[in-house]
Amino acid sequence: MKLIAATCLAGSLVLAGCANTNDNSTSSSSSSPSSSARAGGTGSKVAGSAAPVYPRDALSPLTSGQAHSQSVVTLAPPVDMWDRIRRGFKMPDLDNDLVRDREQWYASRPDYIQRMTERSNKYIFHIVEELERRNMPTELALLPYIESAFNPQAISSARAAGMWQFMPATGNDFDLKQNIFRDDRRDVVASTRAALDYLQKLYGMFGDWQLALAAYNWGEGSVSRAIAKNQRLGLPTTYSDLTMPAETRMYVPKLQAVKNIVANPQAFNTELPLIANHPYFQTVTLTRDLDVELAAKLADVRLEDFRALNPAAHKPVLIAAGTPQILLPWDNAAVFQRNFDAYSQGQYASWTAWVVPNTMTVADAAQRSGMSENDLRSINNIPPRMLIKAGSTLIVPRGARVKEDVAAVVADGGHLSFQPEIVTRRTTVKAGRADNVASIARRYNLKPASVAEWNDVKPNHAFKRGYSVVVYLPVRATVAARAGTGIRATSHAAAPAPARRGGAPSKSAAPRGAGSVVKVPASSKQQVVREKRGGTPSKKKR
Repeated sequence: MKLIAATCLAGSLVLAGCANTNDNSTSSSSSSPSSSARAGGTGSKVAGSAAPVYPRDALSPLTSGQAHSQSVVTLAPPVDMWDRIRRGFKMPDLDNDLVRDREQWYASRPDYIQRMTERSNKYIFHIVEELERRNMPTELALLPYIESAFNPQAISSARAAGMWQFMPATGNDFDLKQNIFRDDRRDVVASTRAALDYLQKLYGMFGDWQLALAAYNWGEGSVSRAIAKNQRLGLPTTYSDLTMPAETRMYVPKLQAVKNIVANPQAFNTELPLIANHPYFQTVTLTRDLDVELAAKLADVRLEDFRALNPAAHKPVLIAAGTPQILLPWDNAAVFQRNFDAYSQGQYASWTAWVVPNTMTVADAAQRSGMSENDLRSINNIPPRMLIKAGSTLIVPRGARVKEDVAAVVADGGHLSFQPEIVTRRTTVKAGRADNVASIARRYNLKPASVAEWNDVKPNHAFKRGYSVVVYLPVRATVAARAGTGIRATSHAAAPAPARRGGAPSKSAAPRGAGSVVKVPASSKQQVVREKRGGTPSKKKR
């Protein structure tokens, strides 16, 4: 009996030891990473374990508030561009009296809203596409409403241009070409790329879209200084807390007001025109220089519609080397390509570029290019009383013999520079003791040959004391020289005589003793004008 009892006790101890080993193994497995994975329901086994381990706590269902994902989108596509813009709003709202003031201003001008929203129809799809591609707030697609009312030809009094209103220097910083053929600050695609680049840069600097917009309007340096000032004073540095000009103070409220109207037009008794969620234009490669009017004709679009899509081209000709692509309405791109390939009615371009070899008058340039002076001035925007400097590029008629298109080096670097015409006046100088042609010329920085010819004497001639020596001096020099130099200026009331090609006095030059004004190139020496004694200066041809 004792033996049986001892055997049972030993068996009980063995069974208890096995149970303790399993419990410890299970506890250890539960705390391991692998067992955590199994608790997630994968059903995988830990090495050396014979059976899966299941979570001990009750499962709780996920609620809608716990699901977070940027990739979740609605199944229904946007109804129109306004719906698409609303879905991409990401900027924090600004809510103050200035916003409400601008809301009232826009809402009370339905005609203005209608005009600028209809104008944006051509461009806003492209802008929203670019914003979404960069994961930027779609509110920024509304910024051209504030900057230019979506007018790509807009120019401010400070010389900012285009629908994004780039200043010349900022445009250069963002690779927007500005030359005689084109101004990329007005280009739809190029200026949008530059504006979004700039806005991304500003957001990277300030980490706040409202401050980035303030910097876009006021300059990053100005905003940085305003922030630093508030930091020194222990003040907040948000957009609303900075001291800034009135224009910048109203800048974000204007955008917020337009955003609010777009978000809920019914609340402001406003009706937005339908803008389809479809690209308005597509790009077409330009392989030849092409007249703007011919391009519009080949595309079968109105000239004003063509210019609205290609506002950067401000000359009557498109230079293929500088304008590799043009924009055309979506359905007209194929029409243009078909008509362009089939065109056989002569030259594609009736205009070309001419690089001026030396500084010359507008009249000279017009004669050499076969144009009237007025036409040359008009097409090249040449101001009055200016000379065309050497190396400048002019748009001129393209002759039938010219087969080559404008070279890339001219298309990219074409510029037009001017210098003022020097206005000279016939003046008499009293010769002093021992004065001669050389001393007079040296005194007034003239050529001795010119002084000799103006006075009909030899280059080594010596003047008698008190003799009235004729010289032609710049007007400012004449005024300065009258003070204490013995120069007797001629009649001040005489009207300037019209300039003649080459800078010589005209036939109507006043008699000796009366004033006459002559225009000559600033880079040339004084024009030689012989004066007959007792008569008027004769014409001197180039």
